[in-house]
Amino acid sequence: MTGLKLGAHMSIAGGVSNALDAAADVQSNAVQVFMKSNRQWKGPQIKDEDVSRWNEQMPASGVAYAVSHASYLINLASPKDDLWEKSVAAFADELERAHAYDIRHVVLHPGAHTGSGEEAGMQRIADALNRIHAQLPECSGVITLLELMAGQGTTLGYTFAQLARIIELVDDKERVGVCLDTCHALAAGYDFRTEEGYEAMMAEIEETVGIDSVGCWHFNDSSNDHGSRKDRHAHIGEGFVGAEGFRHILNDLRWDGVPMLLETPKKEDGDGKDEQNLRALAALVTDPARLPEGLRPSG
Repeated sequence: MTGLKLGAHMSIAGGVSNALDAAADVQSNAVQVFMKSNRQWKGPQIKDEDVSRWNEQMPASGVAYAVSHASYLINLASPKDDLWEKSVAAFADELERAHAYDIRHVVLHPGAHTGSGEEAGMQRIADALNRIHAQLPECSGVITLLELMAGQGTTLGYTFAQLARIIELVDDKERVGVCLDTCHALAAGYDFRTEEGYEAMMAEIEETVGIDSVGCWHFNDSSNDHGSRKDRHAHIGEGFVGAEGFRHILNDLRWDGVPMLLETPKKEDGDGKDEQNLRALAALVTDPARLPEGLRPSG
C-alpha cells in the first residue's frame, strides 16, 4: 500500500532545509516550499551547505515528498514582452533551484492574459515553457505542475480543459503536469462536495488532463462558495468545501501516493494551525493505516 502523503507549505526562513524540520514537527510526510522569496524576482545564490543539509534531513525527517512553488510575480501568459521575458527568466531560475535540491515538481500559476484573450494567453505560456525546456535540458527531470486556478479576472487555468490545452501546446509533455487545488476548484465551479459531483469532476479530469498528470493537491477550504471565482483560502472545515469535499478525495484510492499539501492561512508568528488542519484531514480517512504514522489515531 502506497498510502497518503500529507503535509503543508512551510517557511524557508534561515534556509530552505529548515522547512523539513517544520514538516517533521507536525508529523507530516510531505512539504511545499518557496525556493526564495515569493515576492521577489531574484533570489540569493544557492548555498551548497543548505543543499547538503536538505539531502541529509529529507530521510531523517521522514518527509517522503517535497514540491516547490514558483513566485507569484511570474506571468508566462503576459502579452507584454518585457514582463514575459522577465517571467521566463524567473521561472527558469525556479527550475534550476528545484534541480539543485533534487525537487521533482514545481507548481506554477499559469498566468493571466490581461486582455489578449485566452487562446493567445495559453499559447504564450506554452511558448515560454518550450523556450525554457530548450534552454535547460539538464533540468528535464523537474516537472512543471500547472495549477488549477479559481478564475479571477483574466487568470487562465480555471478549467481542466484549459490546462489540457496548455499541455497540448507544450512540445515536451513529459515536463509538464497539473496541481489541483480544492479552494480553486470549488470557486471555479466544480462542486465536488457530493459523491455525484465528485465523480463528475473525476470524469472530467480523466477526459482532459488525465489522473496520471496530477502531481499534487493543494488542500484548502474556501471562504467563498461554489462558482464564486474568488481565491480565498480557509482552514479545513471552516469554509464552503467542508468535511465531505475532503473526505471524497482522501478516501479515493486513485490518489494514493499523490501528495496533498495545506496552503491554509498562516499567522505572522508562523502558527498556521498546520497540525490541527492535518489532524482534521486525518480524522476523515476511513483506513488509518493509509495515514502517515505520526497522524494515525492513538490506541
